[in-house]
Amino acid sequence: MARVTGIGGVFLKARDPKALSEWYAKHLGLALEAWGGAILKWPDDTADDRGLTVWNLVEPSSTLFAPSASSFMINYRVDDLEALAKDLAAAGVPLLGSIEAHENGKFAWVMDPEGNKIELWEPKA
Repeated sequence: MARVTGIGGVFLKARDPKALSEWYAKHLGLALEAWGGAILKWPDDTADDRGLTVWNLVEPSSTLFAPSASSFMINYRVDDLEALAKDLAAAGVPLLGSIEAHENGKFAWVMDPEGNKIELWEPKA
């Protein structure tokens, strides 16, 4: 049987796509291409797991995405969560709570300017 082998892209509606893209570039370091989006390449990821993507569904009553009203949350892998958190704070982008350490790495959350909750994950080496 044919099967899915990975996530090929993430596509979001935005009230102001150009401004939101620029926010992601400025605050999360996404390198934007001439056409406006970004290409994330696994070989650029330096974690020991060599890159992976988690896919999971949650119950409609879940509060995992709160305070966002969106029906989704994107998890972005990052290479240095502590440094990124300091950069975000300096730019006026507060974390939702504090950085959490788990068996598979460190996690933090922020809201983008359009109200989407974003999960930041530094995989455990």
